[in-house]
Amino acid sequence: MDLILEGVKKAFWLLITFDPEVFSITLLSLQISGSATLISLFFGISIGTSVALTRFRGRRIAVSLINTGMGLPPVVVGLFVTIFLWRNGPLGFFEMLYTPTAMIIAQTVIATPIVMGITLAAMQQLPTKLRLQILALGLPVFKWCGFLSRKRDSLFWLRSWPDSAASFRR
Repeated sequence: MDLILEGVKKAFWLLITFDPEVFSITLLSLQISGSATLISLFFGISIGTSVALTRFRGRRIAVSLINTGMGLPPVVVGLFVTIFLWRNGPLGFFEMLYTPTAMIIAQTVIATPIVMGITLAAMQQLPTKLRLQILALGLPVFKWCGFLSRKRDSLFWLRSWPDSAASFRR
């Protein structure tokens, strides 16, 4: 019991005295988590909105994969990221194992399906008329993924890309 109390006292002492090492570690943790959160929000909201508001072949499978991804255990994600970034792994030539970048990748893989699932559920609850209005106003995300609902080949998307890029400037 004395060992635990001594550890707690030491921890509070390091915090109260503004130990530079403790604060550099805290800042690094906030940077890694913040970066992973922003990346997850970008991809999660974009993909979740696209899947929720467009109709395409394989949509049910995509929704199932998103829901499955929400249940990924962090240990499994960490294991897969480690295997991919290991020296002999497929991405080993980047030499990123045990770096903040690898931690950002792992946290992004964990958080993105959660953001996608929440966005998907929220967007599916929109009234049908609002969905049609969003589509009629030409929200750029639907122009980017318009090939999913209108054409099967990706040439349509390549031909419409300049129009989509122009809609972002409006």
